[in-house]
Order: sequence, then C-alpha cells, then structure tokens
Amino acid sequence: MTLTMLVVFLGHVLLGLPLFIALLTTAFVGFLFVDFSMIPRMMPQQFFGGINVFSLMAIPLFILAGNLMNVSGLTERLMGFARLIVGHLRGGMGHVNVVSSVFFAGVNGSAVADTSALGSLLVPAMEKEGYSRAFAAGLTAGSSLIGPIIPPSIFMILYASLTNTSVGDLFLAGVVPGLLLGIAFMAMNAWYAWRHRLPKSTQFPSLGQLGLAFIAALPALIAPFIIVAGIVLGFVTPTESGALTALYVALCGVVLGGLRLKECWKAILDTARLTSAIFLIMAASATISWLLSYAQVPEQFVSLLSPYVDNSVVILLLLSAITFVTGMFMEEVSALMLLTPIFAPVAMMAGIDPIHLGIIITLNITIALITPPLGACVFVAAAVSRLEIVSLFRTIWPFVLTAIAVLILLILFPPLTLWLPTQF
Repeated sequence: MTLTMLVVFLGHVLLGLPLFIALLTTAFVGFLFVDFSMIPRMMPQQFFGGINVFSLMAIPLFILAGNLMNVSGLTERLMGFARLIVGHLRGGMGHVNVVSSVFFAGVNGSAVADTSALGSLLVPAMEKEGYSRAFAAGLTAGSSLIGPIIPPSIFMILYASLTNTSVGDLFLAGVVPGLLLGIAFMAMNAWYAWRHRLPKSTQFPSLGQLGLAFIAALPALIAPFIIVAGIVLGFVTPTESGALTALYVALCGVVLGGLRLKECWKAILDTARLTSAIFLIMAASATISWLLSYAQVPEQFVSLLSPYVDNSVVILLLLSAITFVTGMFMEEVSALMLLTPIFAPVAMMAGIDPIHLGIIITLNITIALITPPLGACVFVAAAVSRLEIVSLFRTIWPFVLTAIAVLILLILFPPLTLWLPTQF
C-alpha cells in the first residue's frame, strides 16, 4: 500500500498537478487498500479536522506580521542597523546579509519571505562589493534558513500541533541553533571574502551613528521579545502572540509613516494567498497521516529501526537522512506533516527529547528549502538575482553542506538545543 501511494504521489507531482490535489489523490488510493467505504466519511472529516486546530491560527498572523514589516519599511531599518554593525568588515555586505536574516527571522519565521525581502536589495549590493552573483544569491538563500529556526517558526508551530509539544519550549530551543547557523554562514562568507581579497572598509561607524541606527531599528527589534517572552512567561498563547505582534508591527508602521492603506491591503492579500496554500497542503497531508496511522505504518517503521533504539545519535542520523531525501522531492509543510507522526514514536522509544527532535526535524525540513530539485528559496533567489536556476542549483551545495554540518553538531550535542528551555 505504502509503495503504491508513493508511486501515485510522485506521478502526480511529475505531471505538474497542484500539490494538495496530488496528496488527496494519494490518500484516495490508500483508502482503496484499507476500506473503500470509509472514503465519503473519513476523507472530509480528516481534511477539515487537520486544520481545525486553534494553535494553527498563529501561522497566518505571524506571516501577516512579516508582510507588514516588509511594506512598512521596518525591514530596511533592520538592514541599516546590520550594515553599521558588520558592514565595515571584509566582505561586509555578506555579513550584513546573514545578520539581517537573523533580525528578520525574529518576526516572520518564513525562509521564502526572507529570501524575497532581502535578496532584491542585498544581491546587487554584494555584487558591487566584488561578490559573484551566484555566491551572493546562494548566501541569500542559505542564510534565509535561519528564519524557520529562530522564533517564531511556522514549522515549529506545526510540529507542536502534531506532537502536543510546548510551542514556547520549541521557540526557546531554536534560538541557539539559529545563531549557530548564522555564525556558520558568516564564517563561510569570511573565508570567501579572504580568498577573493574583497575590500575592507577603513571607516568604522561612530557611537552616534550606531545609536541612531539602533533607535531606528528598535521598534522592529522589540517584536521578537514580545513573541518569545509573551509565550514563555504564559501571558499569551502562540495565536494571541501572533495577533499581538501583527498589531504591534502595524502600529509601528503607521506611527513611523511607512504603512498606508495600499501597503496594508497588499500585505493582507499576500498573507491570504500564502496561508491558503499552506492550509490546503496541511489539510491534505493530515488525511494521509491519519490513513498511515490507521494502517499502522508508524508501528511498522518502529519495528524496522528497533535494533538501533539504544543509540539515539544513530536514530537521529537515520531520521535526518530520510527527511533530507524526502524534502528534496516533497513540499516542506507536507513532508513535516507526514513524517512527524511516523518519527515521533521511534524517537520516544529511543529516549530522545521531543523538543530536541522538533529542532532536528525543523532544521532538516528547512535545509530542503535550498536543495534541488524543489528548493523554494533557490527559485526565489534565482528570480531576484536574475540567474538561471540550473546554475544556481550547481553552486548551492556548499551552503547545503554548511547547514548539514550545523545539523550534525546539534545531533551530537543535544544541550545546544535543550539548555535554554531548561533555564525556564
């Protein structure tokens, strides 16, 4: 049954059908194997039940906050602050790219939005500094992976809804891995700048310039603290935090004069389009997840990996390898929705902390955003940098390997993810 469903799904994807239709057709075929009479009753129930979760309302709200941040000019303020902090270093614009992604991640939680918002501005600026266009586009796509790791994170909210894990703990656990990812890409950029002898600025920013840039970026820098502190301290739920953040960003945009009715309407439309696509995929994936659970596929998977349950590192490496390959050929939300219910029992049997597992799965799914043939961030980076997608896919692998190195480090040293949640 599982093999047939996989063949049907891949066939529909190759035909170019919308992903949610491919998923629903695959579920239909699976029900033919299990019980044909369940189709009219269980498919609609699981389709709507998959998105009838209150905590998932946080997703469109965080997406809206990020879109409002883009159209209100707050993103440019963050980039200006990042430029003063690291722009004077050798390869300064590359460092600005990474630091801007860290700042931007604290509001949006979407790697694709990060690539789109920052790439159109930073890729040309990096070219002027002496970077090749391919490296500039690759670094933009690679550093955007920080977005779903540093809170808030759409992937973490989905994982929490599937495993009944604390969203606040997941958000805290993502801080250190996100910063490690940023440091890794900055080290990669520094090596590139040294190897190609890129210019180094002799002008250091004055304290006055830093102070003014910090004050200008402060409204945007406060947003991540509102999100994390509100959830961790128990003042608000993740959904309420998303609404509060969107309202805060909108008020900042109005007060600072960058947000008008036209820009606000554009942000709402963009949010509606992206949310609709995500929720359709989630609903269709939930149908397949229920079917696989009913057919006891997770239990069969547990039995296959049972010889390795005494070694949590081996289990996490195997799960990561499966996730990496799956993410190369499947959209990230659907991959997360399908794999998490299967992987969670294996991790529990191996004694792996569900928070640690959540970060590992999230990073794995995120890396898939820059791997061929379906890496969404690479497509966006190629579009904003006007590069051929095939040539960019050829040059993206060093960034993929850098992210994988951070992933292996997290697998080998679980305290890197669990230390911060345990402090609260």
